[in-house]
Amino acid sequence: MKGIGTKEVSLKEKSNLPVHGSGGKLFSASPPAPPVVQYSFPFTYPVSSPAPERLLYPPGLLHLDLNIYRESVIKTLIKEKSDELYRLIKKVHFDGKYYRVKCMSSGEWEYCWDLAVRVQFFGMIQGLAFEPEKIVSKKDGKIIYRSLVLVNPYELWEMELVEKLWNLQDRIEFLIAKILFHECIHILIFLGKTLPSSFTQTDIFLEFTEMLKFAKSEKLCPESRSVQCCLRNLVDLVQNFPESSEKKIDQVFELYEFLIHEKYSIKKTDLAFGLSWSNRKVSRDYAKITTLKIGPCPESNKRLWKNEVNRLGKNLKELYDRIDSSQGLDVR
Repeated sequence: MKGIGTKEVSLKEKSNLPVHGSGGKLFSASPPAPPVVQYSFPFTYPVSSPAPERLLYPPGLLHLDLNIYRESVIKTLIKEKSDELYRLIKKVHFDGKYYRVKCMSSGEWEYCWDLAVRVQFFGMIQGLAFEPEKIVSKKDGKIIYRSLVLVNPYELWEMELVEKLWNLQDRIEFLIAKILFHECIHILIFLGKTLPSSFTQTDIFLEFTEMLKFAKSEKLCPESRSVQCCLRNLVDLVQNFPESSEKKIDQVFELYEFLIHEKYSIKKTDLAFGLSWSNRKVSRDYAKITTLKIGPCPESNKRLWKNEVNRLGKNLKELYDRIDSSQGLDVR
């Protein structure tokens, strides 16, 4: 995924909302993250797309007071699963404001990472991790990356979760922790891809890089080529690229990496939280999500489009199954 870009600003011109640094000092920060409706889908990594097949909506769901959750409990749940992810959100409050979570120096520049987390109901997607906005301050010698995570615990009444946790407060805290865990995996991967290679990488980023390397290797043929062929055909049905266009090639590889990115994040999250996962369901869901990232299909190509999406779902499941088998995991 491509970054949002670079813009040079003076940090003193930003508003005075607090951003907590590693030493307890306060830094200037941008205003709270704007409403979700202002963001475009292609710059996001969603947790999951279509609603679960067994989901109950009790009366008054949208009027539920989300403030019953306790941040400390959610952070403890995440700490039990991963110290790396806990360190990322340790000083972040879930109020939509940016907090400084990491700073490192390289040469004349100091690299900083700000993170904002907001919990709210906003539709049928569990969570969104937005790619970082890059802010360059030559005056202060800082390069700041700001990321936003939205957490939407709308699946509170999903049957597996209800059977696991009957208490509403326990359930909402567990669900928020699970979604935040997943989205913070994306954040650490963004961080690993963005910061200079001389910086020490996290285990999560190194694990993902290893999976991506395997997914692109000859060892995973013909599964990887079958998926990329479907992606190429879907792009052709929507956008009129020349066959050898670099933009077309880049988009296919970007979409393929997105699918591996989600495979890694979903599996790691569900294993950590003791939840079941299904390659069949994940591949079906993400075949549909991929079409949203590509763009709307012309009416004249609808039949070919639908067939290609179904074929992508089947090929993607075979790819995911091979990845699991290579890691000694049960194929589901």
